[in-house]
Amino acid sequence: MPDFINIAERAAREAGEILLSNRGKITPDLVDEKARNDFVTKIDHESERIIVDTILSHFPSHMILAEEGTSRVSENEYRWIIDPLDGTKNFIQDVPVFSISIALEKNGDILLGIVYDPVHDEMFAAEKGEGAYCNNESMTVSQNKFSQSLIATGFPFRSKSFLPQYLLCFEDIFLKCSGMRRLGSAAIDLCYTAMGRFEGFWELGLSIWDIAAGSLLIREAGGVVSDFWGEENFLESGFIIAGNADTHRGLLDVIKKHF
Repeated sequence: MPDFINIAERAAREAGEILLSNRGKITPDLVDEKARNDFVTKIDHESERIIVDTILSHFPSHMILAEEGTSRVSENEYRWIIDPLDGTKNFIQDVPVFSISIALEKNGDILLGIVYDPVHDEMFAAEKGEGAYCNNESMTVSQNKFSQSLIATGFPFRSKSFLPQYLLCFEDIFLKCSGMRRLGSAAIDLCYTAMGRFEGFWELGLSIWDIAAGSLLIREAGGVVSDFWGEENFLESGFIIAGNADTHRGLLDVIKKHF
């Protein structure tokens, strides 16, 4: 494989410097509301520009799909899927949980995923068939059972019509696991699950750039990823369950009852 991963990591680190230099400095004039409770800042756009420019300077014929509107369509078989700032609301409020997510797909197959947490300088990276790593240290999912698990989730702020089902799932899962957390960055939730800080993660209403990189990290760390019905449609639907095998099975059993 060409030197895709080093370019992706370089792009993420350069964008991370922009995020850190603007952390705690976000004023109302720098924020727009794309949709109710869904925000974007000028820093999101600047981060995206840096990432896209870096990638295209090395791979000028590749396609691009990025959250804040950068789209490049061609007949090339490679497409980069970019979230320049996952956890924008946290970033606005100076909550130190946000990340950059970059994935590369070839003909619809995710080949590479990196997620960079600039606050803690943690670079999560995976290439298909090559394992998953955090700062070059191999990582694997936890082996704890569902009953012992710490589960991450995200509230359906973009899909509030599903709130009744979500709350039923939340209660059911909460009574079966050890604890639950809501960090505010799906990409980081997936990374923490891949490295065993969490045993599992579930959320709905996500976009492909939120989860493309993280889903590969989970699988390369030995975990399982599916949609809410045990199928492979999570990148398209945005309904995702991830975790070690036992926790994924436990989450799937609960969630299928309510969805």
